[in-house]
Amino acid sequence: MRWLDECSPGAVADALRDVAPELGGLRVVVRETFGEPDPQWWAASAMVGEEFVAKFAWSRPAALRVAHEISVLTALGSGVPFLPEVVASSTDPVLLVTRRVPGQTLFDVVDSIDRDHAGRQLATFLAALHDSTTLERVEHLTSGVPPALLPPATTDTIRDGFGRWVRPDQVESVVRWCDWAHEVLAPPASHVLVHGDLHGGNQVWDGDQLRAVVDFETAGTADAEYDLRAFPGTGPGVDLLQTTSRHYQHLTGRTLSPERVMAWHIRTTLGDALWRSEAGVPLPDHRTPVAWVDDLTARFTALGISLAPGR
Repeated sequence: MRWLDECSPGAVADALRDVAPELGGLRVVVRETFGEPDPQWWAASAMVGEEFVAKFAWSRPAALRVAHEISVLTALGSGVPFLPEVVASSTDPVLLVTRRVPGQTLFDVVDSIDRDHAGRQLATFLAALHDSTTLERVEHLTSGVPPALLPPATTDTIRDGFGRWVRPDQVESVVRWCDWAHEVLAPPASHVLVHGDLHGGNQVWDGDQLRAVVDFETAGTADAEYDLRAFPGTGPGVDLLQTTSRHYQHLTGRTLSPERVMAWHIRTTLGDALWRSEAGVPLPDHRTPVAWVDDLTARFTALGISLAPGR
């Protein structure tokens, strides 16, 4: 396996001439990177002409992630809907070229689309991805499927560090949620192939039509609810989670546990808010941890999940 020497249009153009010579003469525009010092994240994408997107890396840890995405997408083939079209791929050098899909992220359209229709499409994608035969096929055609990368912040970490970032009256709620999430996630659950990072920014929509789900670098095995952990916070209310779950049950005959989804949501949301606050990095919506805790309270209420006093 070989990765690029640097993050530059010239390096990407050289790789394209090796991997996809027919694209080598097109203009390459590298998307902005943020100078991340950790080589784990030395990967980026570039526009190639007007119709293609190239993903590349310039360190071994990042190259392993892109190579993993290449192997997963190759193994999935046409068995799962809404996948990006792979135009060319290579691990020498590591390069993934897909056809550009015009559209907007789910974050951009979620306030204006029919969420039942959106939930049906997302459930169709998840039902196919989570099918046992999909995992078997990917395991057979790759060197193995690793466990999904879990949120780095454990409930203990959140419980111990989050209090300084919220109001005194919110600390008890955070502690109770962490204890509850730990209990909910303790029992083992059946594992499926999960996307691993299915937030709104990794979905391409054209109005209310899902065009593609992208970025399979962190695909792995986990319980099905893990893939929906971002859904409670996508759009107003919890409609998208509820409609997706309902259509998922209709398609698969399996019921998704809202409790497990919310337990993963707690770890993901509060963990993200904690590291950003400690690092002095703005939260994605530029609000505060106080507002995020208020949102979580409303989500528990909307889902009818009640935590017994003292838990």
